[in-house]
Amino acid sequence: MRDGVVILWAKAGRAIASRCCPRPRPRVTRTLTEAMNTEPDPAADPPTPLDPQALARLRELDPDGRQGVLTRVLTAFETSLMRMIAQLQAERDAGHPAVIAGVAHTLKSSSASVGALALSRICAEVEARLRSGDSSRLQSDIVRLIAAGESALLAVAAILRQ
Repeated sequence: MRDGVVILWAKAGRAIASRCCPRPRPRVTRTLTEAMNTEPDPAADPPTPLDPQALARLRELDPDGRQGVLTRVLTAFETSLMRMIAQLQAERDAGHPAVIAGVAHTLKSSSASVGALALSRICAEVEARLRSGDSSRLQSDIVRLIAAGESALLAVAAILRQ
């Protein structure tokens, strides 16, 4: 049954990712020191919950909810995201660009499939920059990925715990 969830997740992710990921929005980043030593910027975009349209598409895959598709997909995403955040935290010191690019690539479409569009956009930006050979912002990229991942975890947890 788990393979069925992965297939459904992949189909939903491709449809959603095609709308959000092709043109990453440039964002202003801070250095790792600035990110860790400053208060949150009240003018910055607040973390957004999961995209309602993406969640609706997942619900369409199981209209009566008997199969628990939404719950299974969100649980699988939550587990994967926790593992990826731990990997990013471990890479803070080592900072291997190829590893970070791989994590960003993996999270890009899976986060889009569940509606974590802010995380998906950041992943697309980081992956593109690192794949082009620009690792000058690696530490701040890791911090951004972790923060966006934690925000997505909170949003997923809120839905799962309803």
